[in-house]
Amino acid sequence: MKQVELDRQFMQQALEQARLAALAGEVPVGAVIVRDGQVIARAFNQPITNHDPSAHAEMLALRQAALAEENYRLPGTTLYVSLEPCTMCAGAMLHARVDRIVYGAADPKTGAAGSVLDVFSLKQLNHQTVIEGGVMAQECGQLLRDFFKERR
Repeated sequence: MKQVELDRQFMQQALEQARLAALAGEVPVGAVIVRDGQVIARAFNQPITNHDPSAHAEMLALRQAALAEENYRLPGTTLYVSLEPCTMCAGAMLHARVDRIVYGAADPKTGAAGSVLDVFSLKQLNHQTVIEGGVMAQECGQLLRDFFKERR
């Protein structure tokens, strides 16, 4: 299977997680972490539910993957997330040594993979991560727009 097709397949799973977040009343963001074609973690946003500002989908997925791997480093993994990571999540991904980040919709307010900041482009950092943005961007963005439209 081509990488483009795999990316869409795993982004679809991240979108399923995002839909679970919406059902829970959370901002609909979902994340999936993959190693060697196998999902090792999946999570959705839960800061409201958990009373935890760090309970973003990516952070929860990173914690889950680290426990599953029994290692806080996650080399050889790809993290799929339906919304461009924020600075907090980008930092955690770098510390975890995630090889590749694939995101759906850009985040023009807090995106740290190129929209507002580009944390991943800093050559001074000791780990370089490959970024692929815009995978299923329309679907990911529509889910967010629909969520916020219902709340206004």
